[in-house]
Amino acid sequence: MWDRLRYALLIAAALSGIAIFIGFAFYEQPGLGLGHFFYISIILAALVTGPGIGAVAAVVATAMFAIGVIVNPQIPPSEVLTTSTGIRFVTYLTVGVVTGYFAKRNRTLLAELRLLADRDALTGLPNTRVFERAISERLGRDQPFALIVGGVDDFRPGSGAAAIDADDMLRRLASRLMYSLPPGDEVARIGDDSFAVLTYAGSAPDAGKIAAHLQGLLAADGFAITFGWAAYPQDGSNALSLYRAADERLYARRVIHRQTTVVPFQSSATSG
Repeated sequence: MWDRLRYALLIAAALSGIAIFIGFAFYEQPGLGLGHFFYISIILAALVTGPGIGAVAAVVATAMFAIGVIVNPQIPPSEVLTTSTGIRFVTYLTVGVVTGYFAKRNRTLLAELRLLADRDALTGLPNTRVFERAISERLGRDQPFALIVGGVDDFRPGSGAAAIDADDMLRRLASRLMYSLPPGDEVARIGDDSFAVLTYAGSAPDAGKIAAHLQGLLAADGFAITFGWAAYPQDGSNALSLYRAADERLYARRVIHRQTTVVPFQSSATSG
């Protein structure tokens, strides 16, 4: 969308410059001031580029102004080599550079704002909105993929120093998770202690192997996180059904893990 608008404005700048030159060369009269319309072309060019192209547009506009003076029979050619021509060049240049600078600066700020709006403030990972869009794109391709959802075990953010420690743990976990994935996979933070991954998997068992591999890698670095998974289209045909299947497997794995780690109670009577 922006590229189309950019090209349209550049074409408008060029066409308006040509039209203004024709009008100035053949219809300008002393005191009429058609040369001021060159500001329009300079501003249009600077708005969609930057200070560099704005300066170039100013130079071109000054040259067109000078040529127009020479061509126009109603204006003495001696008007080219005057102080007013130099002042006109300075004003053209100032308008082009200043407009281009602030337009470029504004685009940079907007890009940063878009990036911040799409990122989780704590971890820097894509947020839920971006991840939902990524799921929709994968569903639109109609090719197999896996949704893997992970939750940190026994996450208690607390307050004060405990909250700082929890935030640091989440940042380190997010970084480790991100660098554990191959190129093309997508990861996001989707909750306080929850992360999600989109990766290729041909079936639910393949997705389970990937989840187990990720869990093992993170466990080796001291991160206690449990993963559940869902495979498209085997476990669901939309984002909601895939999330539901992945959450069910996550919950089931946590239940199984708790059961296998509980120490059976023995009474003193039986132990004697």
